[in-house]
Formats: sequence, C-alpha cells, structure tokens
Amino acid sequence: MLFDLPDHDTLYRALLDRDPAYDGHVYVGVTSTGVFCRLTCAARKPKYENTRFFDSVAGCFEAGFRPCLRCRPLDPIGQREPLVSALLRCLEDEPERVWSEDDLVRLGYDPSTVRRSFKRHLGLTFLDMARLRRAGRGMDKLVAGASVIDAQQAAGYGSGSGFREAVVKLLGDCPAELRGREWLKADWIETPIGSMLAVGDTQTLHLLEFFDRTALPNELKRLRAATRSTITFGRTPVIERIEAELREYFSGSRRSFETPLAMHGSPFTRAVWDELIAIPPGTTRSYSEVAAAAGRHTAVRAVARANGANQIAIVIPCHRVIGADGSLTGYGGGLWRKDWLLRHERKLV
Repeated sequence: MLFDLPDHDTLYRALLDRDPAYDGHVYVGVTSTGVFCRLTCAARKPKYENTRFFDSVAGCFEAGFRPCLRCRPLDPIGQREPLVSALLRCLEDEPERVWSEDDLVRLGYDPSTVRRSFKRHLGLTFLDMARLRRAGRGMDKLVAGASVIDAQQAAGYGSGSGFREAVVKLLGDCPAELRGREWLKADWIETPIGSMLAVGDTQTLHLLEFFDRTALPNELKRLRAATRSTITFGRTPVIERIEAELREYFSGSRRSFETPLAMHGSPFTRAVWDELIAIPPGTTRSYSEVAAAAGRHTAVRAVARANGANQIAIVIPCHRVIGADGSLTGYGGGLWRKDWLLRHERKLV
C-alpha cells in the first residue's frame, strides 16, 4: 500500500483531514460540482458518494472535471504567496534599508498579514528577516577584517548595542570575536514540500534541513562546534548548485545528487550515510538491511541513531529507510514528507 493508490475510504479520510502527504499525488473530483481539487483544499468537503480520486491531473481532465479556482491544483505545490515573493525582492533591491511596519503600510500591505505569511513560509517574520540580513552585511565586514564600528554602520545600526545584540542572537558570538574568521553561509531554498535551510562553504554542503524541523537550532549549534566556524545568511556556489539539483529532482529529471558533501560524523555514522546514498530511488531498506550492508549486522539501533543524525535531508536519503514490517517510521521532517518523497521517487522510476 506504500506506493499504490489507497482505497476510497482512506483517501476520503485524508480529504477530510486535509492530509498534505497526498499533495501532488492524488486529486479529488467532486461529481456534484464538476471540479477537481487538491486533498488540502480549504473548500467545504463534499459528501462521500460525490467523490472520485485520481492519481494525476490528466485523469481528472479525462473524466470531465475542471480545476478548482480556490486551491488551484495546476499550480506548483508550495508556491510562495505573491506578497512574500514581492517583499523578498524588496529586500534584495534595498539590503541596507531599515524596514518598519509603516513601510509595509505605505506599500499597501497589512503588517499582520505579512507577519503571518512570512511565518508560514519561512519560519520568521519579514521584519526579523530584514534585521538578520542587515546583521549579515555587518558580519561580512567583520570577517573581512573591518572594525566593529565600520561593520555596525554598514549594517545600518544606529547603536553599537543594537548591532552587538543582533550578532549575538544570530551567531552566539560577540562582534569583535568574528574579525577575520572563516565562516559558513546559509540561505533558504523553496521546495514543493516546504522551505529548507541550506548551509555551505565555497566547496561543500554542510546542512540541508526543513526549516520547520524542531531540532534545527540544535543542529546549527552542533555544526558550528564541528566546524569551529560561524554561520550567517548569504549565498555560495554550493548553495546555488544544490538548489538547481533539487529543482531538477522535484521536477522529475534528476534521481541522484552531485553536490559535494561535508559529512560531520564518526566513521561508522559516515559509513551508514554512504549506505543510505547507495539505496536506489524508488526503493527502500529496513534498518537491519542497512546495518548488514554497513558490516554491522547487530547494530540496528546504532544505524537508527546514525539515520536520525543525518543533517543533509533528501540528498542523504534517510527517508528510504523503513520499518522491518514495511511501515513508515520516524522522520525529522515529518512522516507526511517521508511518504511524499517515497511516492515521488516511485514515479521517477
């Protein structure tokens, strides 16, 4: 049942629950209206006897249904709201600007709507993002060897205390301690199943995680300790590369990844990750099978810990490991994403 279309009762329950695991894989046609929707559509739910389920948009059209104007099933999954895209462009166009809610009102936006939209898509508010971007500009200066006052002015902070507070909140380091230090860059990558945070240097990818994962702050803390580096917002060629590869993966034109990885773990943990990468797309392995492949037949629990310690989601495909009975087991990004990825990869092959 992992890859086949579930029975009508299961899909109808998923429709009532607005289960996101089926987004992009299953659509519902409503015979009473002639419309087809995503299962996550916010419209009033149809009666059981008025529903038909399809595994493709083509199947809906062939059956005579037209797309819903509310959930827009023809649009890409996870597409940003227009106001989010527009304000992100504003940030790129005016990186030195000190933004306020009054600025949003002058642009014709309701500040509370902007706040909710950014929290939903990126996990923090627009004004928080603007402040972090400004702090990042200042840290660029610090890493290049500039004085703290010069970095503060480049970031647009009127007071030294405000700049120090922003830097410490972001990195856990005082500004003076950052001068001349090598550092990592972090930026967001949009995917059909949610925003991801990518962290890399000029050569390798260090972290790729879903932004709403509760363990992300601790993972960033461990990464800073492992690399003896600091992390700030920005782009590197590695982040550009993995974003392009992810775009191809989700569009169905790529099955494996080529971005160089920095894998921070013990020799056994890295051996487990190598075995995960060796699992072909569209297939799964149990924890015991991964342990056997890594040469440690009895180390099933250790394999599970190594699987959970993976900080490079999708690329190191820990989502391809399932329970011995074929059930989906824990996944840091959420079981619905694990199910989505497995269904997606099944379609790839």
